[in-house]
Amino acid sequence: MFIEDNEINNEDIQASNNPFESKEEENEACQEENPDETIDECEKLKSELDDLNNKYLRLAADFDNYRKRQAQERESLLKYGAADTMTKLLVVLDTFERAQESLKDIEDAKSVKDSYEVAFKQLIDTLKKAGLETIEAQGAEFDPNLHEAIAQTPTKDYPDNTIISQMQTGYKLGDRVLRPALVNVALNEE
Repeated sequence: MFIEDNEINNEDIQASNNPFESKEEENEACQEENPDETIDECEKLKSELDDLNNKYLRLAADFDNYRKRQAQERESLLKYGAADTMTKLLVVLDTFERAQESLKDIEDAKSVKDSYEVAFKQLIDTLKKAGLETIEAQGAEFDPNLHEAIAQTPTKDYPDNTIISQMQTGYKLGDRVLRPALVNVALNEE
């Protein structure tokens, strides 16, 4: 199977199928026949290479600029993304400041309560406009995605896994839970 050194002769080596040797011979023949055409073709290829290289460099620079611009926009969004919500909340802050001024000389508890309720309603309305939703819990079936059970009360008055009471309101923004509702869940006595 193996060829020994003495079996290979020079004729076999020269008759090999080296693709580079035949190309070199063709190029030499071409250069001898039409040297001007070869030079023109070479310059045309160099020109195409330069054009492609310039396009590549421009494309790489454009992509780099795009990447930097995206990073700046992302940073700006993180830094100033809440600006719209904060602007809406400034109205509520103004209401609290006016209420604080008006409450300096008032000793009537009803006026304080009314001022508080107006400010609280305005705050809730502003947050709802920004997309905040409360998670309904009282009387609903316990959902671990929306509620966090901090107590279980054995009872026959409510069906199993029904929320008896809510200790803290839960909120969500769109479909994302910002804070689950803290609840007390009914547990059937057995």
